Amino acid sequence: MSVSLAKGQRVSLAKSSGQSLSKVRMGLGWDAKKKKGLFGSKTQEIDLDATCLIFDARNELVDVVWFQQLQSKDKSIVHTGDNRTGEGDGDDESIIVDLVNISANAHTLVFVVNSFTGQDFSQIENALCRLVDSTDERELARYELTGSGTHNAQVMAKVYREGNGWVMQAIGQIANGRTFHDLLPAVAAVL
Repeated sequence: MSVSLAKGQRVSLAKSSGQSLSKVRMGLGWDAKKKKGLFGSKTQEIDLDATCLIFDARNELVDVVWFQQLQSKDKSIVHTGDNRTGEGDGDDESIIVDLVNISANAHTLVFVVNSFTGQDFSQIENALCRLVDSTDERELARYELTGSGTHNAQVMAKVYREGNGWVMQAIGQIANGRTFHDLLPAVAAVL
């Protein structure tokens, strides 16, 4: 059963059997709003990018997985590739996280989305992120990316160690920036 998260809510990533999850996938989906013109409506191309920033226990950035680096240094986090239009149903971009083999140094994973092409979120619809158990493709949590506006990025969610397991927290912090570099101040505020 999937949990629909509101901004700030948290969900434990333990299976209902009490076991810890071994592999999860953070999926990002979106559609570009159709632009109305003199000769009808036209779909615009909007390139949203999903990024995973990896922080240690001191909240120092130790690695990044994004469209220019598709896997983490320890190979436990893999980006499946860059979708530059948002076309198609389901997840347009995915980041797979092997929670068993992730470096012990990794404490917090922050997932952000930004418009590389610069359009703001008022031109995007049906945007969501979701966490899926990759072993059986069961959706664990879903977060609707609400708040259309003049921002072109959002800190979506963070997954962090708690005790012997992992917890996901929906963040939903709006920001501006075309790459993760621009978003580091907004990310620092939610660590």
